[in-house]
Amino acid sequence: MISFPNAKINIGLHIVSRRPDGYHNLESIFYPLKMYDVLEHVERDGDTILHLSGVRIPEGGENLCEKALKLVQRDFSIPAQDIYLHKHIPIGAGLGGGSSDAAFLLKSLNETYRLGLSQEQLCTYAHQLGADCPFFIANTPVYAYDIGTSFESVPLNLESFFIVVVKPDIHISTAEAYSHIIPKTANVDLTRAIQLPVQEWKFMIENHFEDGLFEKYPQIKAIKEAFYESGAVYAAMSGSGSAVYGIFWEETNLDHLKDYGTVYYPVKL
Repeated sequence: MISFPNAKINIGLHIVSRRPDGYHNLESIFYPLKMYDVLEHVERDGDTILHLSGVRIPEGGENLCEKALKLVQRDFSIPAQDIYLHKHIPIGAGLGGGSSDAAFLLKSLNETYRLGLSQEQLCTYAHQLGADCPFFIANTPVYAYDIGTSFESVPLNLESFFIVVVKPDIHISTAEAYSHIIPKTANVDLTRAIQLPVQEWKFMIENHFEDGLFEKYPQIKAIKEAFYESGAVYAAMSGSGSAVYGIFWEETNLDHLKDYGTVYYPVKL
């Protein structure tokens, strides 16, 4: 079965407090982005094999798709699989590509083998794979809070806008991103701020990761500035980076930003 896992962007990201368990409480708006990987799985004899192509993935460790399959195999008799994953969503970008791949595999296994899992049950599996993973089960705009795994639906539709993403050749680990963070209570209610006209977001909505990472990686800051110079109504780093997105009123050619990194043109939001 073939599916097309999509990316997401963070509209605002507040790191509110550090928890006793070492995680951080955060607030963000997760919005689906029409940038896709390609995922297919078919039964095979023997052991499961993951076949990767497209964007280079760092070697070492188990892929989230393999972990997702093993989780479901603990509870259901599902045979080994050939998993074919073509990566288009960049790695280490803050776009949730790996989490999306795993979530879409969970949904595909549920449909293929008629497991009868509810959305809530699929989210239970997804919670074990990563903080972003449960979002991609319903895959609709949400206000995310706690450690990013508690959701409230939000009425947000950006279909009339055009988005461009630039991914510099910089990989930022989650640990590195948080090393620059001093948690603070946000003075903006994101659920209200996103109801403002998009052109007003730049005065109200911020990503707390930007300050520390922009100081260490001026190239990422330069991308955001270049978006605004090119007419973006809103621009921000997504998640903990390093990808930066710009939202525009209309389709815009930004090939001149290739000096900063790879330019992606998802279809309209």
